[in-house]
Parts: sequence; structure tokens; C-alpha cells
Amino acid sequence: MALPSYATPLEKVWYYVYRFLCALIFVFLIAPILVVIPLSFNAEPFFTFTEKMLAFDPEGYSLRWYDLLLTFGMQAPEAPRDWSWWSDVWNNATWVKVAKNSLIIGFFSTILATALGTLAALGLARSEMPYRRAIMAILISPMIVPIIITATGLFFFYSWTGLAGSYVGIVLAHATLGIPFVIITVTATLVGFDQSLIRASASLGADPTTTFFKVVMPLILPGVISGALFAFVTSFDEVVVVLFIAGFDQQTIPRQMWNGIREQISPAILSVATILVIVSIALLTAVELLRRRSERLRGMSPG
Repeated sequence: MALPSYATPLEKVWYYVYRFLCALIFVFLIAPILVVIPLSFNAEPFFTFTEKMLAFDPEGYSLRWYDLLLTFGMQAPEAPRDWSWWSDVWNNATWVKVAKNSLIIGFFSTILATALGTLAALGLARSEMPYRRAIMAILISPMIVPIIITATGLFFFYSWTGLAGSYVGIVLAHATLGIPFVIITVTATLVGFDQSLIRASASLGADPTTTFFKVVMPLILPGVISGALFAFVTSFDEVVVVLFIAGFDQQTIPRQMWNGIREQISPAILSVATILVIVSIALLTAVELLRRRSERLRGMSPG
């Protein structure tokens, strides 16, 4: 908001001090991420800025670590880069394998978390729902309880049920972590929902199923998609639960990064981190656009 012309000198000082403090906080939060991005282009196998990088010498920068993401684990990395080379990448490259695992696990856990979280939010949004606060506290507890405690509990429970070391177990565990984000975003969307629309739909002869898909879902869809994106990011970035319940061959991107830090320090990890940052920024941008669309649909935004 622009500074009004009638502002007092003290208000003007606070106006600029407030923005300066916000800028400092923003730099404090974003600086560690900004450091990772240029280091991923380091021509040398170091995690620090070299003299050539600081001097902006082109020889100090390279895409070798991004190329390593494709060639690491291949059977013939030096072969001509034709169709057979890309087939080798798809079938044998380590980072490509873990990326496929992360996408598959993230997709199915997001679908499950979105479905269950949306149903829970719809129930919790009803005023006649008994013990709403207690149920809400229980459902969002995976977001509040330290992840190491959740992972330990899931490990013992899945070991007892036989789900440990299976893709089904990982999907269920990631869905457990993603459900609270779906509940919160969908519940926030339902706060401004006009319940009279449901009564109007029923008075016109629509059954509950038709009312849900024709009236409720189109209005809460931005919140549902936002929750799904948060659930996907949670699954895509999660490492602690995977370390506890996944098998040796069920590697994801975060677990492979963890293994790389423990076994061999390689700037290729910084390249993966840069790609994940870009993906996260894209998803957060989509969430913000959906939030604004939701506000326009509910009449809360002048746009």
C-alpha cells in the first residue's frame, strides 16, 4: 500500500523502516538458496567459490555436474548421444531412476492425500460436526509432531503390518504427511463458502452427489489443487520417513542426495538442489495464482 500524503513524519519513518526490515528478513531466508545456484555451475569439484568464479571467468563455470546427473550410473556414458544413449540414460542413470521413483510416489501419495484430506475438510467445515477441534488436532498432528517421531512410529507399525520396504508403504506414509496440508487449505477455502448454495441446489432437486460435483467442487477446486501441490512438494522433498521404511532399491531424490552427502561429496548434489528449487518456485507460483483465483471466485478480491 502506498504511503498516504497526510502521513506524519513518524509514520513515514516507520513506512521505510518496516520495508527495510522485511527486505532483511527476505534476504536472510533466501540467501542460502541463492548461494546454492551459482555453486552448481562450478567447474571444479568444490563446494566453495573459486577464484575464477569470483572473477567471473567463463572457465570457472561449467555444466559438468548437470551432465553428471544423466551419465552417473550409465553403462556407456561415453557413447555417442543418439537414441541408444538416451535409452541408456532412461534405464540405467541413477539420478533418473530416483527421479522416476519420486514422481511416481509423489503422484499416488498426492492423489490419496487430496482425496482423504478434502473429505475430512468437508466434514470438519460442518457446524454440526461433533468434536471438530479435537479431530482437527489429530488430523494435522503429522505436521506438528517432529518428523523423526512420526517416522519411528511408521517404521514399527509398517514392520508389524508388512508394509515396510514396499512402495505401498512409502505412498501411504507420504500421504499421511500430506493430508494435513490438504485439510488446512481446503478448510480455509470453505470458510468463505456460502452454504445457502447447497440448500438451493437441494431445493431444485439435485442429489448430494450432483450438488458436490456441480456446486461445491468448482468453488473449492482452487483450494483442493493448492493442497494437492503442497502434498506433492511434501512427498517430493521428504527424506526422513524414506530412510526408515524404504528398501535399498526404493531410492528417491532426497534419499539419493543424503547418500551422496554421506558417501561421496559431489557438486552434482547442488545441481539437483537447484532443479528442486526451480520446481518448488514453479509450484508455489501456481499455488499463489490459485489463491488469487479463489479469492476472485468468492468475491474477496476487487480483481
